[in-house]
Amino acid sequence: MKFSTEELIDGIRSGNKRLIAKAITLVESKKAEHRIQAEDLLKQIMPFTGKSVRVGITGVPGAGKSTFIENFGRLVISQGKKVAVLAIDPSSAINKGSILGDKTRMEELSKEENAFIRPSPSSGFLGGVANTTFETMMICEAAGYDYILIETVGVGQSEVLVADITDVFLFLKIIGGGDELQGIKRGIMEMVDLIFINKVDQDNLQKAKNTRLELKRALDFIPPKEKDWKIPVLLGSALNNEGLGEIYSKIDEFIDLKKKTQRFETVRTQQAEKRFEYWVQEYILAMMKKSDSVEEAYLDHKKNAATMVSNPSTEAKLFVEKFLSKD
Repeated sequence: MKFSTEELIDGIRSGNKRLIAKAITLVESKKAEHRIQAEDLLKQIMPFTGKSVRVGITGVPGAGKSTFIENFGRLVISQGKKVAVLAIDPSSAINKGSILGDKTRMEELSKEENAFIRPSPSSGFLGGVANTTFETMMICEAAGYDYILIETVGVGQSEVLVADITDVFLFLKIIGGGDELQGIKRGIMEMVDLIFINKVDQDNLQKAKNTRLELKRALDFIPPKEKDWKIPVLLGSALNNEGLGEIYSKIDEFIDLKKKTQRFETVRTQQAEKRFEYWVQEYILAMMKKSDSVEEAYLDHKKNAATMVSNPSTEAKLFVEKFLSKD
């Protein structure tokens, strides 16, 4: 059944999870008619967005991201808040499919009335997120969710793009993931705001403390992302609900600091500008492909690049210059 834009907006504003999901599916669609309706919907809900705390959560596979999000989400709900989880699953490079199994991994959280979980495929988009994650986040904000938790695909250094759409970037680490030199080399370390060493118990407590010390030393070599904020390195166990309250408090403290220094709105403005630049590139390429002559030139230059007749960046430059020189 197709829903009108008005029906979807009413459903979003009333917290109807089925219609929220339908609106997100619309925004994720690449069909031309769906894009037109999606743009209209996003324009109309803009006045209701921007009031949430946006938290990006990353970590290597096995760091316990899903368990952390489930129990942290339940903690946030116990504080009288509503939580939306946007979980990004990696898409297959072969058949383009995704498992999208995050709801099954967050069984208890999915039962909560004030929780909404939406798994989305990365669809080959780099940076640990999907290309419409930002727009999906807008829909969840318009629906009144106070915390938006974005679980990235968990691929490592390329995940820094999630920092471009969130207020807080949380890095989950497990013991034995590398020494302090490895910490310095990771580009992701330059983007984090909080670090949580997960899966800590009595048997590995001393190792966890040593890991924390190594991380703190590594952070000393990295310029601070936010002035007056020393990145906390916290220990705990998401499975046993240990350390989650401290994370919640630190997130509040970090957001308060950003608001006091006027960095909160400044960063959000910069993030919106980056989304604008991203979509400009997407729409320019889409418009170019609508012209048969431009499409033919695009394929010719692409073939030259693919067969290494010339450097791919040179072919791209030649193609763009050819396109822009036309009336």
